[in-house]
Amino acid sequence: MKKSRTDPLPPEDELVARLTRGLPSSARTHIGPGDDCAIIRIPGADLLQLFKADAMVEKVHFNRAMSPAAVGRKALARAVSDIASMGGSPCEALITLVLPADLPFSWVEALYAGLSQAAVLWGVGLAGGETSSAPPGAPVVISIALTGEVREKDAVLRCGAAEGDCLVVTGQLGNSFASGWHLNFTPRLREAQWLVQHYPPTAMMDLSDGLARDLPRLAAAGKVGWELDLSSLPLREGATPAQALTDGEDYELLFTLPEARWAGLAKAWPGAFRGLPLSRIGRITPAGHRQPELSGGWDHFAPG
Repeated sequence: MKKSRTDPLPPEDELVARLTRGLPSSARTHIGPGDDCAIIRIPGADLLQLFKADAMVEKVHFNRAMSPAAVGRKALARAVSDIASMGGSPCEALITLVLPADLPFSWVEALYAGLSQAAVLWGVGLAGGETSSAPPGAPVVISIALTGEVREKDAVLRCGAAEGDCLVVTGQLGNSFASGWHLNFTPRLREAQWLVQHYPPTAMMDLSDGLARDLPRLAAAGKVGWELDLSSLPLREGATPAQALTDGEDYELLFTLPEARWAGLAKAWPGAFRGLPLSRIGRITPAGHRQPELSGGWDHFAPG
């Protein structure tokens, strides 16, 4: 008998690239796969439409011991964070739940209370969704489909970084799980909208999989490299530099802007966002120059 061949899933970035290669798109698709959100042009509209889908899986992104209201808040906050990183404003969400048959209704009810409170906070309409059952003992799955809008001149993509740009991050990094940050963070919606109006970034994304995973993605999109000053990383209390690079679930903004804009931004930021650090952590270099080389961060399909 022939031995069965294994066909393991590749690492996440490769998996996405292979699955999305050659996908059909409509004439309205302005930006497809590869950024924090898709961007759709609506004929006759003054604004571009943003599309984002995001899923959370029990025992991967949360566990049943956590507050279900906080889990619901996190589910929506993750998608809002991606809308923010494009310079946009969130609009309507569809909520899809996959629920094991033995899950108490009270848990689901509390989850929806957290979702609803978060929606009011960030101006999101919960427009509907879908529910599906799963066998007893199966993990809960929460999937969010979120729309947003942004003026074309304000839309910020991952691909705009240029050689010599400053590399900047909001907030603090690392220790996101032990500190509870991953469950209680606030998307940098207001900060991103302020940036695009006053000190427009050349490229921007949110940090969800760790700086060591997300910075190379931003650099690859712009066909550039980086020099990262590890001593300048803003560390969350209890975090090490290694955790700041690889822990993930920080949901801060990683962005680039020309050197000429940095001094003005650094001076204006404390007055606009008192108490929120803004750190220059490096610069953009020519493609192929990566100092230091980075590895690690969150990958859903990494071996082990």
